[in-house]
Amino acid sequence: MEQIYTVDDLFAGKDAVVKEIYSQLLHELQEFGPVEEQPKKGSIHLAHGTGFAGVHPRKSYINLNIRSDQEIDSPRITKTEQVSRNRWHLNVKLESVSDIDPELLAWLKSAYELSTN
Repeated sequence: MEQIYTVDDLFAGKDAVVKEIYSQLLHELQEFGPVEEQPKKGSIHLAHGTGFAGVHPRKSYINLNIRSDQEIDSPRITKTEQVSRNRWHLNVKLESVSDIDPELLAWLKSAYELSTN
């Protein structure tokens, strides 16, 4: 039988700030439109049509993976992976709610719009 995971399962044993970051992130993303949370074993896929971001909770921070149609050069991007000709996965480390700023939301808005195409 397949294991069913919940969003809360992924925050068990993590610092309280990790859930706070996620809650604020989800609140901001819902300004774009509907967001579907898809909890997996070690992450939460965020989708609108298709996935546009992945949330990987860690003990005291979140690794946020964002889909993009272009490479973004920023010191905030901790890892960039080109997965196809016009697709990149960008990793951003979120250590506090203040990391959810206009720059990050612009990247996520772009990813959200890509997922509806």
